[in-house]
Amino acid sequence: MKRIGSVLIALLLVFSCTACGNGQQTGENATEPSSKQTEGSVSGSDETASSGQTENHDNTAADTENTTGKTLVAYYSATGTTKKVAGYISAAADGDLFEIVPAKIYTDEDLDWTDQDSRVCREHDNESERNVELAAVAVDNWNEYDTVFIGFPIWWGIAAWPVNGFVEGNDFTGKRVIPFCTSGGSGLGENGELLENLAGTGTWLEGGEFRSSTAEEDIQIWIESLGL
Repeated sequence: MKRIGSVLIALLLVFSCTACGNGQQTGENATEPSSKQTEGSVSGSDETASSGQTENHDNTAADTENTTGKTLVAYYSATGTTKKVAGYISAAADGDLFEIVPAKIYTDEDLDWTDQDSRVCREHDNESERNVELAAVAVDNWNEYDTVFIGFPIWWGIAAWPVNGFVEGNDFTGKRVIPFCTSGGSGLGENGELLENLAGTGTWLEGGEFRSSTAEEDIQIWIESLGL
């Protein structure tokens, strides 16, 4: 009986060890795929999120490069009055200045509107002669500007035609354009609309008219009223 009991105890010990070994193997096999699946999911999620964040960052950088909120004040000035006003606007709007300069500068004699033989009178009387060549049309870093002021004196009720070449020669797509003029009382009139039609691009806002006596404080008030 003692021998039979010993055999039974030995058999029980063998079965017990075998059961424990199978239990441990099953647990490891269950844990390993679970661990791999979790790692893959987390890694995949992080990679996707990281990729998305990089893409958004790149898009933001591209947008900033193309549109930085900068302001340009382009102007043609025959006698210096428009230049002075442009300087006031540049200071008030924190804008860069660009002077529109004819390739052939107008002399005092050219600008003598009382002389029917003067250059400006001939150009006024013959519209075909108003295509004034400019020293430069292209503006450095043009794509960085999203607001462009365009200034000019009024000649015979219309925008001084040297400004036409600048308007025609640039693409104002995506830009706010604000015309302004200097005159002795003629006012801006329909010149903003005429230049807008000439450009064919851009969002043109209502402009302003100024005199030679306009003070810098008045320009600052006008700029603030635009809500740029």
